[in-house]
Amino acid sequence: MGPNSDRRARVLLINPNSSVATTAMMVAIAKSAAVDGFDIDGATGSRAPQMIVTPDALDAASTEVLEIAQSNRHACDGIIVAAFGDPGLAGIKAAIELPAVGIGESSMLAAAENSRRFGVATTTPLLEAKIDALPDELGLRSHYTGVRFAEGDPQELMRDPARLRTALAGAVEACIAQDGAEAVIIGGGPLGEAARELKPMFTVPIIAPIASAVARIIRLVTARATD
Repeated sequence: MGPNSDRRARVLLINPNSSVATTAMMVAIAKSAAVDGFDIDGATGSRAPQMIVTPDALDAASTEVLEIAQSNRHACDGIIVAAFGDPGLAGIKAAIELPAVGIGESSMLAAAENSRRFGVATTTPLLEAKIDALPDELGLRSHYTGVRFAEGDPQELMRDPARLRTALAGAVEACIAQDGAEAVIIGGGPLGEAARELKPMFTVPIIAPIASAVARIIRLVTARATD
């Protein structure tokens, strides 16, 4: 159900990376995770790299993400920031009276449900400090087992889905076997397809950030509509 029975709710998924193909992939995953009454539209950053892999690029993306949110504020009911460091999310929450979530915060909150210990498997070692900061901001430090990285260059892995899946599976295995994680997040919007493929390969829950963000924004938009 959208906010009104006569109107569908529109959620804007903002991809801070400047890849239209990645946006299309993430929107498709988000749509498959949505419920009746919710439409998902995508918006793509133009000033960031095709794939954000450095702290500076992540910080720089915040400004454009907030600009995109501001220009769409009257045309949507909720916003998803679809990069794992949640760039611009704090600014959106401060400046815009709309429900807004990030795929980083959403996946960590989902992973920590029932007091589970959780880790992150991803491809971007230069973003380790940014990823490690998220559990602190969310009050989840005691549940967090750390981040493990897929072996290989992030950009090259993205060009070879089979190699990406294998490398990420190794990182997931390390989270479980070496760190004691009871759930593992696949940390990144562009890794959405890989997250879906890895789920059936493990007995512990594999948390897909885009699906987590969709579930969270639907709850927030629905709650706001019924206030």
